[in-house]
Amino acid sequence: MNKETAIKEAYRQMYRGMIDKDREVLESVLGSSFVLVHMTGLRQSREVYISSIENGTLNYFSEEPVEVTVTVHGDQAELVGKSRVNAAVFGGGRHTWPLQLDIELVRTDGNWRMTQALASTF
Repeated sequence: MNKETAIKEAYRQMYRGMIDKDREVLESVLGSSFVLVHMTGLRQSREVYISSIENGTLNYFSEEPVEVTVTVHGDQAELVGKSRVNAAVFGGGRHTWPLQLDIELVRTDGNWRMTQALASTF
């Protein structure tokens, strides 16, 4: 599998883990130093983010990809993913959001891991 395909697969796996509330899948694609920066500016470490998914603070129901672009620089990459995400987060109602994630990744031991994601809308 080429680098771009592997990175896009990590992105798909991330959403699968979010929807299925699957810690193992999320830990496989989110690096140990991963940080998510929400639209509000709230920063969550990998552990806090995964725990928020598991405990229902963040509920993801579906994801429909719109556009995914990848730029690779050796063992580092950036992915910009635009998806329509059906979710209910932080006690709010269930909505479909035009969510953009700007994700930084590094390749370690042959696997691509996300180190940071910045959430916004498109």
